[in-house]
Amino acid sequence: MVERASRRDFIANAGTILGGTAMLLCTDQSLAQQEQDDDGTRVWLGMTQAELDAAYSQGVYAPNRDLVLTRWQQQSEAALRRLGEPDIFAYGPTPIEQLLVFRSTVANAPIHIFVHGGAWQDGRAMGSVYKAEPVVNAGAHAVLLDFASMNDEGIRLSDMARQVRNAVAWVYRNAARFGGDRERIYVSGHSSGAHLAGVILTTDWVKDYDLPADLIKGGLCSSGIFDLEPVRLSLRNDYLQLSDEEEERLSPQRQIRHLSSPVVIAYGTEETPEFQRQSRDFVAAVNKAGKPVTLHIGEAYNHFEIAETYANPYGLLGRLVLEQMHLA
Repeated sequence: MVERASRRDFIANAGTILGGTAMLLCTDQSLAQQEQDDDGTRVWLGMTQAELDAAYSQGVYAPNRDLVLTRWQQQSEAALRRLGEPDIFAYGPTPIEQLLVFRSTVANAPIHIFVHGGAWQDGRAMGSVYKAEPVVNAGAHAVLLDFASMNDEGIRLSDMARQVRNAVAWVYRNAARFGGDRERIYVSGHSSGAHLAGVILTTDWVKDYDLPADLIKGGLCSSGIFDLEPVRLSLRNDYLQLSDEEEERLSPQRQIRHLSSPVVIAYGTEETPEFQRQSRDFVAAVNKAGKPVTLHIGEAYNHFEIAETYANPYGLLGRLVLEQMHLA
């Protein structure tokens, strides 16, 4: 099914978002050099190295990126003023392993876990507070995850995956501490956060955590990456340094056998061609496996603009989140 819709320490640490922008700008500069050095060899689906690198560099396809990231910051500042400071819980032993809970006033409310993006280079969630407000207002708890990033010394993508999985397990085991219903846990993510959400959704919860296979009742992955092979071939692998094992285990499209909940996939028509293809191919693979999946395409949205629709209960992603929880 495909539906089309018409047209990032707390907020004081605005560098969370704008620092991420600087990292992306650095990638763009490296990309420019790569284009000069490109010899025309086809490395992935008919693309040259420069073309593939561009397809995984959002700035090439979103010239207004910095303006939109500034709006994310402003929206999160405003949402935090209205919501108040969240409850903070540690889900692991290191300082970064914490989650932020914006509580609903509804007793035993459903729980929505957000996994933020940032090209796997930003571990702090506070820049995504704008996504929480519609969820809280609709009667659910919003949980935002902090986790390590690829900029931290000694961290690999597998460490990030382990942390977000541990965070979800913590929420299931401790939901009563903040008035949540552990039988109604949902997860969503955007960009690299959508990749990590996909990793969460394709976890073997029974074998690895001794938890119910269907502990997550639904997932939304927006503008995500589901197969790491082309990422590994791109400029992104300069800092990801993916191993064969990580490519296999952390590619959600190769772990669909563990998918136990309905999943919603979304992307914008102004995203890079690879991000659009990744979503379409994942949907096709889930469909082939006979599991429930829907695809939603946002007309005229680029990679950053579509994330803003989380903030609106009538926006594309905001509506999908609430509908999945039966709150719209």
